[in-house]
Amino acid sequence: MAKQEFTNAGYNVFETGDNENKLLSFLKENYPSIIRDNEINIAELKTVLGLPTDEKVNGYGLNFVGRNFAKAKYAQKTEKELRLNTTLSKDIDTTQNLVLKGDNLESLKILKNHYSNKIKCIYIDPPYNTKSDEFVYPDKFDKEEAEVLGLANLSESDFQRMDFSFKTKKSHNGWLSFMYPRLLLARDLLSKDGVIFISIDDNEQANLKLLCDEIFGEENFVGEFIWIRKKKGAFLSKKIRKMTEYILCYQKSDIEKTLFGEQAYTDKQQPIVKRTNSTKELVFPKNIIHTKLDDGFYEPISSESATCITFKNEFEIKNGIVITELKTEARYVWTQEFFNEEIINGSQIFLSKQFGFNVLRHNQAEKTKSPSTLIDKNVDVGTNEDASSEIADLFNTEVGAMFDYAKPASLIKYLANFLTAENDIILDFFAGSGTTGHAVMQLNAEDGGNRKFILCQIDEPIKKDKPAYQFCIDNNLPPVISSITIERLKRAGEQLRIKNEELIIKKTGELDFNQGNQENSLNQGLDVGFKVFDSIEAPKLNIEDGEIIFPVISEDALSRIYNMIFTIGLDEPTQVPEEVVKDAIYKIDNHYYITNSEKITSDDYSNALKNGKVFIDGWTASLNGTLQNYKEDVKIVF
Repeated sequence: MAKQEFTNAGYNVFETGDNENKLLSFLKENYPSIIRDNEINIAELKTVLGLPTDEKVNGYGLNFVGRNFAKAKYAQKTEKELRLNTTLSKDIDTTQNLVLKGDNLESLKILKNHYSNKIKCIYIDPPYNTKSDEFVYPDKFDKEEAEVLGLANLSESDFQRMDFSFKTKKSHNGWLSFMYPRLLLARDLLSKDGVIFISIDDNEQANLKLLCDEIFGEENFVGEFIWIRKKKGAFLSKKIRKMTEYILCYQKSDIEKTLFGEQAYTDKQQPIVKRTNSTKELVFPKNIIHTKLDDGFYEPISSESATCITFKNEFEIKNGIVITELKTEARYVWTQEFFNEEIINGSQIFLSKQFGFNVLRHNQAEKTKSPSTLIDKNVDVGTNEDASSEIADLFNTEVGAMFDYAKPASLIKYLANFLTAENDIILDFFAGSGTTGHAVMQLNAEDGGNRKFILCQIDEPIKKDKPAYQFCIDNNLPPVISSITIERLKRAGEQLRIKNEELIIKKTGELDFNQGNQENSLNQGLDVGFKVFDSIEAPKLNIEDGEIIFPVISEDALSRIYNMIFTIGLDEPTQVPEEVVKDAIYKIDNHYYITNSEKITSDDYSNALKNGKVFIDGWTASLNGTLQNYKEDVKIVF
């Protein structure tokens, strides 16, 4: 049915974008670009409100051809919807991770309905706008699009300038117009204490800094990391040897608490000493002492079996009791009471030949020192070469055969570990080889967290002369980048799952104390799955020769349901809806989602309304007598 028919009939109609407009509320909170140098930027305010602006007015800020065009694209409603891809998904009934295939501009708009202000960390590695970059994103900047966007006041000279800018390789105007709406959407998605990291090189670093100052607010600039990307450097210039890239970091809002700082709950272990008491013995519960393996996993050993082990003549363990010889007055062990409290709250104790017994504290919010802006070998973060080797190992190919300039998982893991807790969401909308998803799974495996990832990747065709193209053909996969993204996630996830299971088998027994909320990856399943969704054209009415042509609607009932879940935004789209009536009614908690409504009875409607809120897929509904009885109580979704 047409949307207007339901509206005319008195139904509540819900569609994507109904809950997007926050322009008139808390301008500085949501639109910091309006406030510049403690003054209201009238031209920017007019742009936000959709009023005509004088393009000739000069002032402080970043100006580029296509700026208003790009801002209008941000506000434009998406004409895409998502279709569940069960073939490419993994662990579809249990996973909390998402992979969205398609143009990330549309994917971000779809995500916005539920995930506004909910993403803790965003990492992106966008196109660097080099001469070799070929933009595969379908952004249009022409007269036809201008009319759709309501930009009728653009002159012929404006279009000529835009046409030249967007067709010229390495155009700053074109790149900024491409990035602008995507970064605006990224800001909408970040939680109040959220942070975005953006990798970039010299080509657009200066422009990106100004663009982000406007979008996120220059007061929310955290810093610029310098990452050593090459071990020997690349001769990309005749003048210098290029060895570094930049990672710009912005926070969503200028929160009072310290944003960064190396967490005490990391591999920087703290000795179990205290200078204010003289306890000589410390009793350890059974099997809580861990040793760290080379790959970052932890394995418990029995404290009872560690008989008479002495460390630097300071600590000695005998039958589960630690004895301190007190040969120096500066080192005393914790009190037993404090030690027991730490164990109950989930701290882990480790053997160290250098420092004796060390502890990883349970409180992840505790901060120590801030990180350096220089990311080099001193923080154990890899390079481009390491990333290539990482991918080659997963795909059993030669180094560099799949991706030339991927980021190492260790880099993303390093950045995410500073500020994400165990249940946070990490988003990457230029997913590429899937490094961010790999890093999130690896981080969860190491510390027992349950972080979730959302990846967006366009179906960029792979050139036929690339080894990745032949890999896709040999494995019956579409020869597009997203195929490699998904295959990398599957292979990396299986490696981590197997390693996790091996450590579970090695366990000598259960812990003798209550670990509270600390969930160790040794004791729970590791989420290495993901739901894959394809971006497809949303249904719409067409008129041909004066006749209304209705679209052909997908018969995949579950995809129709998921599309409503994304559109309405009340429920987490990673959840699996419970089937109430086959191919017709599904529910999450007390929210009922209905498609193919001609298949259900009046009693079905009545039972759903009695137990919760009811949403009906408008494209598969009809204005029949049964539905008319409930029009005051249901919402029609388009």
